[in-house]
Amino acid sequence: MDDVLKDVLVVELGTMVTAPLAGMMLSDMGARVIKVELPETGDPFRAHGGGRYSPPFVAYNRGKESIQLDLRSPEGLANLSRLLNRADIVLENFRPGVMEKLGLDNDRLRALNPRLIRASITGFGNDGPYRDRPSYDSVPLALSGLSSLMLDPQDPRMSGPTISDNITGMYAAQGILAALLRRTRTGTGGHVEVNMLEAAISFMPDAFAQFSRAGIVSGPETRVRISQAYSLRTQDGLLVTVHVSSVQKFWEGLLNVIGRPDLAQNERFATPAARTQNYSALRQILMDIFATRSREAWVAALAAEGVPGAPVNRVDEVADDPQVRHLGTFARTIHPTMGEVIGIKSPIRLDGTRRDNPPPPPELNADAAAVAAEFGFGS
Repeated sequence: MDDVLKDVLVVELGTMVTAPLAGMMLSDMGARVIKVELPETGDPFRAHGGGRYSPPFVAYNRGKESIQLDLRSPEGLANLSRLLNRADIVLENFRPGVMEKLGLDNDRLRALNPRLIRASITGFGNDGPYRDRPSYDSVPLALSGLSSLMLDPQDPRMSGPTISDNITGMYAAQGILAALLRRTRTGTGGHVEVNMLEAAISFMPDAFAQFSRAGIVSGPETRVRISQAYSLRTQDGLLVTVHVSSVQKFWEGLLNVIGRPDLAQNERFATPAARTQNYSALRQILMDIFATRSREAWVAALAAEGVPGAPVNRVDEVADDPQVRHLGTFARTIHPTMGEVIGIKSPIRLDGTRRDNPPPPPELNADAAAVAAEFGFGS
């Protein structure tokens, strides 16, 4: 897998999450990624929590090289042009119009390097009424409707991981790969555009299909009711998730696990449609029963009956899960000055392989001298 994009050069002008994630995904497939950072501070994510090697920066920047260029100066722009002249991809998540202000509009880039692929990530697109608005993760989540599927309107507390940032970076990487494939046929680059709003909307096609086909306006429980998914507290105060869907054998298996075969004859629960309609009542029954045994006991019982279910692992428990250990999901590398760095390997395997030991994220400007000499930077 780490040879797929061998000899592909990516110049990353990104900060924070969206573009850095896309760059990291390309690096995991073997691309060389030179991260161009701001003078003095570098990527703002570096300083989260102090220092210049914060956990958020580490999360999104493995396997890259780092240089600093002042793109407000003629020298910095000239050196960037030297990079772009030989690059395959320039990846940026500036606000619309910034590249043009730098003199790096599509016509200029095409003249500089006809094979160059520009990938632009924005909050809302390069035109339209929201074009110039600032955007962070929670904003497109709200606009897209995705937040409405997660928030309790009576107690709207925001929670959970970064979603729209991450999926936008993933869509950007997909678009870049498509542009690279097209270039093998045409010999020319192009402009990949991805925005956070549409990425968030695309992340939940089922909700829009439910509305357009059935008139159902989805809310926080719509999918879990249809899917018959439950998170239940056990006797030891831990959580278990069960997901029986509409598959009859899973429903029957769950009834065997909880010792309540009589529920199969209860008209409120006899069919998938009835269980969806009476989700809250069934959930309360399951909550009462699951509170009588430990998480470990319930997980073992569900597995024995072949019922889809799992412990709700905390973040500190995931690496020790037997399947995660078997998969070798986490990578441990040693940075020469920052010590041990633990990251997540790419979940994509090709012919059973992936990059097992991706290089750690770079220190700020760590590769300046080598890159300057290679590309003939002026002072």
